[in-house]
Amino acid sequence: MTKIALVGAGGKMGCRLTDNFLKLATYAVSYLEIAPQGIENLRQRGVSVSEHSAAIADADVVILALPDVAIGKLSEQIIPQMKSGALVLTLDPAAPLDGVIAHRDDLGYVIAHPCHPSVFNWEPTEAAFRDFYGGISAKQSIVVALMHGTEAHYTLGEQVAQDMYGPIKDTHRITLEQMAILEPAMVETLAQTCMEVVKEGFDRIVTLGVPEAAARDFVLGHLRIQIAVLFREVNGTFSDAAYKISKRAKPILFREGWERIFDMNDIREQVKDITAR
Repeated sequence: MTKIALVGAGGKMGCRLTDNFLKLATYAVSYLEIAPQGIENLRQRGVSVSEHSAAIADADVVILALPDVAIGKLSEQIIPQMKSGALVLTLDPAAPLDGVIAHRDDLGYVIAHPCHPSVFNWEPTEAAFRDFYGGISAKQSIVVALMHGTEAHYTLGEQVAQDMYGPIKDTHRITLEQMAILEPAMVETLAQTCMEVVKEGFDRIVTLGVPEAAARDFVLGHLRIQIAVLFREVNGTFSDAAYKISKRAKPILFREGWERIFDMNDIREQVKDITAR
């Protein structure tokens, strides 16, 4: 039975993983937490906190479910305690790419991140459809990268990731650099920022007198068909007028050269902003 030490088990992400590990009989999991609220979150789940040093020293896999701003310093305490040949599993590419996680040549390092359920994901029930984060009942894909170690380390990390993020649609093996291109550059620096601007526009038109319910239905309905056309979920196009107006709007809304956010040098600056306190 694979022994896992889940560090940060009572935090936001840790609780999601804890909920899934509690359903799995294939792992012996030690739940590690020091924050009072995190310990209370675990208590509400019927989970007791394990003794840190013994759990880490005995673990085949140590999962660092920790905030980006804290993971570097905490890894300096955790990594030296791990047994040779064990696996460090992190959940986000920022800290690994920034080089702040403590390194040992005799350990494996794998990063695994959820894609979250697609906007076009179909689920048979309303409850499953409303699992927007994934990891409860809606299918989601995951991306997994081997940063250091052997193929055996990758295989173990991929299996643990599939179980803790399940139910899984597809698993995509990529590199650490490719994962950083996806996040933060693609989905946070670009997509989230654009969506925040869309939401600001929504709030603005409501203040201009458009009924909020009508604005919400109109905006969200158009977003869905726009995404469907652009990502070829449907065999269709926009109207000639829509193409004309978007061509006019792009230089107004975006600075020339915005694509540099996908250059690795820029991405490294992005992750430094994420990991800095």
